[in-house]
Amino acid sequence: MNASVPFANNTPLCYSINSPPFKYHPTIASAYFSAIFATLGITSNLIAFVVLLKSFQRTHSRSRSFLIFLGGLVVTDTMGLLVTGSIVISFHVTHFNWRLLDPSCHFCNFMGMSMVFYGLCPLMLGAAMAMERFVGINHPFARSTMPKSRTVSMVLMVWLIAGCIALLPLTGIGSYHMQMPGSWCFFNISSEGNNLAFSLLFSLVGLMSIAVSFLLNTVSVVTLIKVCCGQDRTQRRRDHEIEMMVQLILIMVIASICWCPLLIYTLRSVVTADPVRGDIVVFYIRMATWNQIFDPWIYIMCQVSRLRSLLHKLCCPVDPFGSNTYSYGYDSPPGTRSWIRGCTSCFEGPFSRESTPASIGLVAPS
Repeated sequence: MNASVPFANNTPLCYSINSPPFKYHPTIASAYFSAIFATLGITSNLIAFVVLLKSFQRTHSRSRSFLIFLGGLVVTDTMGLLVTGSIVISFHVTHFNWRLLDPSCHFCNFMGMSMVFYGLCPLMLGAAMAMERFVGINHPFARSTMPKSRTVSMVLMVWLIAGCIALLPLTGIGSYHMQMPGSWCFFNISSEGNNLAFSLLFSLVGLMSIAVSFLLNTVSVVTLIKVCCGQDRTQRRRDHEIEMMVQLILIMVIASICWCPLLIYTLRSVVTADPVRGDIVVFYIRMATWNQIFDPWIYIMCQVSRLRSLLHKLCCPVDPFGSNTYSYGYDSPPGTRSWIRGCTSCFEGPFSRESTPASIGLVAPS
């Protein structure tokens, strides 16, 4: 993962720095670790997808935009773990020789593109979700009129931008190379030439996405604190706002811990021209991948019925007449508190329409 070195004409570019076979011999423990890691991540995201699908089916149509963002994030994380995990596990099980299996670097380039694409997508989707939450909390009426088609277009746009960035090394801006111990490919972190440009692009896009998420989420948290603790706290304190604040804090902490080390190390290495240590990069890549496992459990835990039932009991007093069973988009009788079966949103009747858009669970970016 250093600067490119001269290579013979018969040596493909992806093997010009690290050329297999290597002296390193993967152990069966490596295969078990990779398999358990990928299985845990895929299972977590599949559970989250089922939870989100059920929430989408029972939620009012005006409140589904954020669930579409979450669905895009879950699909991205699942496919990322499935594609990259299958390649790594296959290597540890069969110990195949990349030079014999992929003499033209097509397979290596595919994995490198997958690493970049599925790495940037969660961060960019996190920034997009932070923007959606910011608008939903600070401008609820504008948020309530946001069509689902626009939300889908934003998710597709994020995928398109990340895909275009991942394709740049195939056009000569950067390059994908085999990485030690020979089980994966990634772009060449270097301070020279086009590798410098791509390394800067990858790290800056990731850091800017985290910065935007952090800034907008912080503003959203401050706004929610003002709503809950302001003069109108008696009327506008809602349990879903407490859920929102908790999730926003978890999103910021997890994203920063998992991704900032790799992005900052990449940026520092290319700016200072320090030698890149492969073992450090592998460790930071593994840290970033943990984000794909932690993220789904944030909104799984916030959607389970027990947690929602508990929050409902703490937030909403039980109506002795048992008549307060209203749905999103319908006003409650004046002066009464209402609750939504299976959703625990607790609010005053006059604010039911205003609070509808922001009442769906919020989760992390990646």
